[in-house]
Amino acid sequence: MKLPYLVLALAIAFAASPADAARAKKHHAAQQQTQEQSQPAQQDTAQTTAAQSAPAAPAASNPDLPTPQAVPKPNSAPTGPGPTPPPPQIDAKSWVLMDYASGQILLGSNEDARVAPASITKVMTSYVVSAELAHGKIHLDDKVQISEKAWRSGGAGTDGSTSFLQLNSEVSLKDLLYGMIIQSGNDAAIALAEHTAGSEETFAQLMNQYAKQLGMTGTHYMDASGLPNPEHYTTARDVALMSRALIRDYPEEYKIYAIKDFEWNGIMQHNRNTLLWRDSTVDGIKTGHTSEAGFCLATSAVRGDQRLIAVVMGAPSEKQRADDNQELLNYGFRFFESHRLFAAGKPLANPELWKGATPTLPLGVANDVVVTMPRGRYGDLKASLDLPARLVAPFRKGQKVGALKVSLDGKTLVEEPLVALADGPEGGFFKRLSDGVWMWFKGDAGPATSTAIEGADQKPGDSKQGTP
Repeated sequence: MKLPYLVLALAIAFAASPADAARAKKHHAAQQQTQEQSQPAQQDTAQTTAAQSAPAAPAASNPDLPTPQAVPKPNSAPTGPGPTPPPPQIDAKSWVLMDYASGQILLGSNEDARVAPASITKVMTSYVVSAELAHGKIHLDDKVQISEKAWRSGGAGTDGSTSFLQLNSEVSLKDLLYGMIIQSGNDAAIALAEHTAGSEETFAQLMNQYAKQLGMTGTHYMDASGLPNPEHYTTARDVALMSRALIRDYPEEYKIYAIKDFEWNGIMQHNRNTLLWRDSTVDGIKTGHTSEAGFCLATSAVRGDQRLIAVVMGAPSEKQRADDNQELLNYGFRFFESHRLFAAGKPLANPELWKGATPTLPLGVANDVVVTMPRGRYGDLKASLDLPARLVAPFRKGQKVGALKVSLDGKTLVEEPLVALADGPEGGFFKRLSDGVWMWFKGDAGPATSTAIEGADQKPGDSKQGTP
């Protein structure tokens, strides 16, 4: 019965008059108009907001506007050690900057040119006196008589520097050493030479022998004080070598060079090395001046774990020699660093030993290998071993077998002998016989070979070497 009722309801709905539909439509339109008139402000606000938030018209719609470009990204920071500025301009006949620990010449100009040393000669005089003290031939408390030659050639009546020693007086050797080093007394230098070797001429021969031992190939001495003589000369390189040897071999005597003044015979005199007052890291070494030599100065300073030696020969003035030394030291400490690469006695290679009692022979260096390089270039160092192509017994401990070379950018910085760290005796009869047969089959060993090696003892940031 429900189905007929449902059909009847649908028929009535579809049969509604068009007039009723029109009236309903008209009523709906009137309600919509009333709602629109009652909220004009809300519509204006909405339209304004929509206009503001709408995206701008594309640039292509206005030909007068440029096409937008992407903002470039900044370049990344440069890597590596960065550039090194050129060395300072030094106004002198010759000059050199040396690293104490490695002995490397870091910078220099005319470093092998022959120049007059003036009172820098007294550095060698003090070295010889210190060596003779160490050998027990003379003693600090020795009483030294001041001869007429010492008094007349280097005393108060001369134009040179003096300690004002009195003729025929007796002065302790220690006081003479202080007077020569701090006051630069010519009379003290001559008195020391006469006491040490019997005469100044004999002492000069002793100076030349010690200079030869130190490798000072461009130096020849005629006296102990540095008074002018055509056959009395040195080089900036040799002065640096001599200074390094003094600091290394006689550190207690070297401490005298840092003393700023010394009084003798009631007269106080100041050390002529003005950098002792200007730079607290400077602890030596010596000044010199004659009309022929110009103004000379050798200095040394320690900053952190590094020591440098600067030498300026033939500057035009006392101030200029001090300024030039200061610039060299500042530049060296700022742009160079030293590292110990290989320790003495540590095996660097174990090559095969033919006809030997042992199968291999350990090789290394007899002294620590310290290398100085521009800061930040540690990782660019290259080390190699130059060895014979074949090692045939016997070898004795300490015997030179090859060479260790350390280079930077193709330039050799350090070359040290490579030595046997143990004896390499011959093997027994059958060992020698069998190896001899194999060597015959293999033929000629060929030329020496060079092999790159790794394994430096220290890395950047580790403790550097250099302070005595």
